[in-house]
Amino acid sequence: MPQRLVVKITHGPEALERLNQAVTVAATALAADAEVSVWLTGEAVWLAVPGRAEEWELPYAAPLAQLRDALVEGGASVTVCGQCAARRDLAENDLIDGATIRGAASFVEEILSDHTRALVY
Repeated sequence: MPQRLVVKITHGPEALERLNQAVTVAATALAADAEVSVWLTGEAVWLAVPGRAEEWELPYAAPLAQLRDALVEGGASVTVCGQCAARRDLAENDLIDGATIRGAASFVEEILSDHTRALVY
């Protein structure tokens, strides 16, 4: 059974270095054949809104939009926190293809499943 990695990201454009590190770790785990789930909370939810990540630049780092797209295309799940989305007036039709909105119970279910490791950035 493959290892599963859940990466919860709590920072967005206000902390690009933290955001980029989290997305880079998730993309690297996916490339290493791990099953990857990315949870976006707080300001990180903007990563799942089309056009937002394309505006952000961090020197010496892979573009966030490119990393995000590689995650989605590679089969990682991308989930936006339900409360965080509601506070920003976001619905699933506001998000990139492949992203969903779910609540805390779903997060807890994922991180408590067998063969799963969780990281929070």
